[in-house]
Amino acid sequence: MTTRQNEIHDYKRIETAIRYIEQNAMKQPSLDTIAAHVHLSKHHFSRLFKQWVGVTPIQFLHFLTVEYTKKCLAEKTSILDTAHSAGLSGSSRLHDLFINFEAMTPGDFKKQGANLTIEYGFAPSPFGVCLLATTERGVCYLGFVDEDKEELLEQLKAEWCNATFVQNASTIQPKIQKIFYPSLAPSRPITLLVKGTNFQINVWRALLTIPSGNLVSYQDIAQYIGKPKASRAVGTAIAKNSIGYLIPCHRVITNTGALKNYRWGTARKKALIGWEAGKRALEIAENL
Repeated sequence: MTTRQNEIHDYKRIETAIRYIEQNAMKQPSLDTIAAHVHLSKHHFSRLFKQWVGVTPIQFLHFLTVEYTKKCLAEKTSILDTAHSAGLSGSSRLHDLFINFEAMTPGDFKKQGANLTIEYGFAPSPFGVCLLATTERGVCYLGFVDEDKEELLEQLKAEWCNATFVQNASTIQPKIQKIFYPSLAPSRPITLLVKGTNFQINVWRALLTIPSGNLVSYQDIAQYIGKPKASRAVGTAIAKNSIGYLIPCHRVITNTGALKNYRWGTARKKALIGWEAGKRALEIAENL
């Protein structure tokens, strides 16, 4: 298998392990038991984890505990204060990339993609196969495949029902490379093209201010955008985010520290959070 195919295969095992832990949390399964569930020895499973995220399974699982997530929430003030001082400018640093954020005008929104050509394609990523769609104005969709590629494609087409869709792997593959493997790709900004209500756009823009490896609550985002009583509406807006990973809705959790509610599955949300936390821990260790 190629390196990218190996990464997909590795991720599926990680996801399976996370699902198993979710379903058997009360039993507190041992590392040997989890490894056996994904048909690997404890040693092989540990090595796989280290290759995938750079930390051990025990460290990774720690990043998914309520104790850890509550600690992250306790650190949120400095995160959001820093973001506030920078302002909701529309450009924020994310995954070692610069993101340009462009919202469609109300007139364009009503057209639902009329006169717009959307190129799309499926490609491997560290979190399984994904569907990426882009226009001449920027990336308009990034979602992850669970079982049915066609179902995900239909969701995309429903969101831009009047657009013209063209499958183009040669366009999509370099963009996937840049998104998930930025150190191997040119460092030009990535532009996102979003459509939504003013409230939704403000929420999505706010998400770009959350640094990788950090977590905030729905209430924090509501407070940040000046709508302190709108945490439930914030949750609804986050659920409508169609550009996963780049608009990092996975970094928003409940104020109790629970990791749930993700458009592409709670197991993938946990994988994203654990992966980013592992990367952050390694960077901190290297800078000591």
